[in-house]
Amino acid sequence: MFAPDTEASLLSSAQLVNTLPDASHSRSDEMSTPASLARFLDEWGFTGSRTGDETELEQVRALRPRLRALMTASPEDLPAAVNAVLAEERALPQLTSHDEWGWHLHATPETAPVAARIRVETAMALVDLVRLDEASRIKVCAAEDCAAIVIDLSKNRSKRFCDVGNCGNRVNVNAYRARKAAALQD
Repeated sequence: MFAPDTEASLLSSAQLVNTLPDASHSRSDEMSTPASLARFLDEWGFTGSRTGDETELEQVRALRPRLRALMTASPEDLPAAVNAVLAEERALPQLTSHDEWGWHLHATPETAPVAARIRVETAMALVDLVRLDEASRIKVCAAEDCAAIVIDLSKNRSKRFCDVGNCGNRVNVNAYRARKAAALQD
């Protein structure tokens, strides 16, 4: 449904937001070292300059709540929020082709700080969702005890649970056990 770079930006942004203690299943900060940031950037194929230092890590860590707010903005507020990010970061979309991606957009120079590049790539991906009236594909996990972001790329928009933990399985097992206990009481 979306361009591969749009999907990758949405999924990587959700994964980054889900490293926050209130969204991670470990209930700890899962982006706590420069090495964890480097693994994340490598996993998602982020190009451009990196310092690999504590300052870069702290910038990305500070970005996570802002991304969460952006990704959970109401459909009515999302266009203005995206425009604000693009204006603040002075985004200038440019076509580029590298690695296996083929032609796609970058809107920051390769020398921009990692946090700025992540923020703008998230906003650019959200542009596609707004234009296609698909903002509802970003959800919060349906498990009562989980606050993780879910990107629903399913055809029928049926994804309800995150990929962070076993929320879907856990909810289903708990519901099964509740039904069994209720049946035993009857």
